[in-house]
Formats: sequence, C-alpha cells, structure tokens
Amino acid sequence: MAYLPSPSGRWQLVCLILTTSVSMAHFGYDQGIFAGALISADFVKIFPQTKNPAISGITSSCFSLGAFFGCLTSFLLGDRLGRKKSVCVGLVLNLVGVVLQIAAYHLPQMIVGRVLNGFGMGITSSTCPIFMAETSPFHSRGKLVVLGSLCNTVGFCVANWMNYALFNDDGPSQWRFPLAFQLVFPIIVVAFLPFTVESPRWLLLRGRSEEARVTLARLRGTTHDLNDKDLADDLRSIQKALAKEQEARVPIMDALLGRDPLHNIRRLALSCGTQLMQQFSGVNALGYYLPTLLVESVGVSSSSARLLAGANASLYLAAAFLCLVLVDLVGRRKLMIYGSVAMGSCYFVAAMTLREAILEPTRKVVLGKVTVAMFFLYYFCYGTSYAKVPWVYNSEINSLGWRTRGAAAATATNWMSAFIIVQFTKVGVDNLGWGFYLLFAGFCWSYLPVVFLFYPETSRRTLEDMDEIFAHRGSLFVFRDKTLTQRSRPQAFADAEQRRIADISSS
Repeated sequence: MAYLPSPSGRWQLVCLILTTSVSMAHFGYDQGIFAGALISADFVKIFPQTKNPAISGITSSCFSLGAFFGCLTSFLLGDRLGRKKSVCVGLVLNLVGVVLQIAAYHLPQMIVGRVLNGFGMGITSSTCPIFMAETSPFHSRGKLVVLGSLCNTVGFCVANWMNYALFNDDGPSQWRFPLAFQLVFPIIVVAFLPFTVESPRWLLLRGRSEEARVTLARLRGTTHDLNDKDLADDLRSIQKALAKEQEARVPIMDALLGRDPLHNIRRLALSCGTQLMQQFSGVNALGYYLPTLLVESVGVSSSSARLLAGANASLYLAAAFLCLVLVDLVGRRKLMIYGSVAMGSCYFVAAMTLREAILEPTRKVVLGKVTVAMFFLYYFCYGTSYAKVPWVYNSEINSLGWRTRGAAAATATNWMSAFIIVQFTKVGVDNLGWGFYLLFAGFCWSYLPVVFLFYPETSRRTLEDMDEIFAHRGSLFVFRDKTLTQRSRPQAFADAEQRRIADISSS
C-alpha cells in the first residue's frame, strides 16, 4: 500500500486514534444492525427460511464464524504483514462483504457476504487494539485502547437507533439501508490509514531499527532531533526487552509443556480467558436478539422493543464512557471482579422475575418491567467492566514476539464464543425459557474466583513490564503477591527498566 508523509506528535496520534477507533465502531455497528434486519417484514419475505430458529441463528452467527477465521489468519500472517497492511486487508474484505449483503436476494449470497465481512472484521478487530497499544504512551495506553472499544459501543448504539428510526418503513430500505451504511466506516479509515506510522515495536521485531527510530520520533513529536535522550531511552528499553525475549525463546512444544521462562502459553491463556468470559457473560445473547427477546420473553410490542433496544444502547454507551475513566483509575482486576458479581446478579434477578411471571400471569406486566430494568442494569455493569477490559488486557499481557498471535488467538476466542452464543440463543430461549438466563448468572459468578486467583494487574505498566511479571514470578496464583495486584506501577518494574537501558547503553 502507498505510504504518504506522516504527521508527527499529537496529529500522528489523532490519525492513529481515528483509524483504530472507526474500525472498532464498524465492528460494533455490525454487532447491532442485523438484529433489526431479522424482524423486518421485508427481510423475512425475501428470506422466509429465517423463520426457522436454526436458520435465523446461522444467518446471524456466520458473521462471527467468518471473524473467527479472520483472527486465525491474523495469527498466522499478522507479524509478516505488519499492523497497517493487516488493517488494509481487513478493509478490502469488509467492502466486498458489505456489497454482497446489500445486493442479496438469495440467502446463500447473504450468508457469503456476512462471512466475508466477518472475516475482514476478524483481522481488523484483532489488529487495531495491538496497533493502538504499541503506539500509545504507557500512561494513557489503557484509555486509548478503551477509546477504540468505546467507539465499538458508539457503533452499536447507532445501529440500534437506526433500527428504531426505520421501524415504520415497510420496504426493503428498512434493512438494506442500514446494511449499506456499513460502507461509511471503511471509507473513513481509508482516508486516514495512509497517514499513520507503522508500529515501532513491529519494526524492531522485523529488524528495521532505523525505521523504528524515525517512527518512534514521529509518535513522540521529536523528528527534529533523532538523538533525543528520552527517545533513545525508549528505543533501548524496547530493544533490550526484545533481545531478552529472543534469548528466552523456546520450541513450541517446550512452551506448551511449561518450559518457557516468559510463560507465553500462560499469558495466551489469560488473554483468551478474558474474551471467553466476555462472551459467556451473555452480551451477544442480548445484543443480536434483544428486540426478539423483549417481544417473546417479556411480551412488549415490536415498536417498543426497538425503542427499548435503542435506549439500552444509549445507556451502554454512557457506561462505556465511564469505563474510559475507570480503566486506569481503578485498574483491570477490580473492574473484572466487580463485573462478575454485578452481571451475574442482574441475570439472576431477570431469570427469577421471568419465572414468577409464568407462575403468576396477573403480575406479568410489572414483572416484565423489572426484567427490562435488569437487562438495562446488566448492560451498564457490562459496559463498565467486561465490555472494555478484555480488549485492553489482551493487547497488553503478551510478550512482543507473541503479541500479534496472542491478540489474534484471544479475538478468535471471542468470535468463536460469540458464534456459539448467537447460534444457540434463540433455541435456548425457546426450550429453557427463564432457565436460559439463570445459566448466564452462573457463568458470570464463576469468573470472580478465576480473576481473583490468576489475573495480574496490568494498569500503569509499560508493555515491557509484562515480561517482568512472568519472568521472575512462576506461581500461577497472583492474589498473594501485592506487586502483581496493586494498581500503581511497582518500583521493582521501574528499576528493571533502568537496568535494561543501562545494559544496552554499555553494550
């Protein structure tokens, strides 16, 4: 792809933020927009097969399946292509997939379009958080990665309100226009992507140290002085951390057997675990089917269901903005622990009110309102915890040599879990009723001990600090070590950074 002259300093950061954030907004828009299509009369008329819950499920979830394979492609090729080219490949696939969906009059074409769109989204959604994390100052990295995820929520919110706005349109534009609106996102990204720099950490990984120096200078706004001391210190620290990783690299079989001093497989499992927990919290069970669930489980009208879905998306957006503040202020661990308890409690109350509504039909309206309130509260709790923290966590926790693979594997876990959840939500609600929601309450509560026992804090650490977390602390359990659970950066990590700089300066 063509590389245009890049701005530096703050304007370079703006270009990077727009590129990654609009890509993530597209991701969120895609998650929300198809829920409206599924209950569109014209859509059902053209694709009558979707009246079958299993067909409806595969038509929705094939997007997630395509994204899963996109993540696997990123796992295999991401470090060869680099961050910019990976995003570019994802955009091309998005464009082709969207055009196929807009023009579809037969279900196989719609499914192929959704799979291709999902494939591209899998590549971009696994690349953009890393791209942002590797080019951000460490003191604001969490906020900037969450900003991308926040834009995911903005896209989801726009999709829900668009579904509501087009409710009274009975023609094909009720669902074709929202699908066509997806084209806006890649057009914006194409406008800014050529002006962004490549990740300096990826350039060092490929042995292109001089390019990395210039790129880092553009990010720091010091292109006028490539020998700036702070710039040189940052470059040395990254180089030393990369050299240590390369020295400690072991065959994949040894890594699988736990004979890896950097514990890459453990770190991979932690990053995949956050995404597994995110999806099995049940968010896509509500995200893809909330209007349908409100109609069938709670008993509201179709118009009210769309209005409530839009209002819920707005509350979710407000919660996401709050998370932007909390993610560095409170830390990753505490937000995940709080989210586990709060989300599980919301699902439990929703399940009990749905059960009572069956036993006492005269109170169905009142209990239905309580259920809707619990769905809203769930989205608020989710938006301030598991909606954003996993995307930050999996972009941080892996070593430089495994960062692309780790983020791709974590995002693949997210998409495969989403595929499973979306595929079986309609069937689960039809067969289990209120028990389906009780199942998610149990899932959410089970995350509390997992996070408390195994997940180290990553807030206010540099990306090179992550190796210190695992290289010198071999225990799987982190809750007994304050260095691994405190929010502020441990002094031991700052001292280790100074030693890295000193070592490479004297060599």
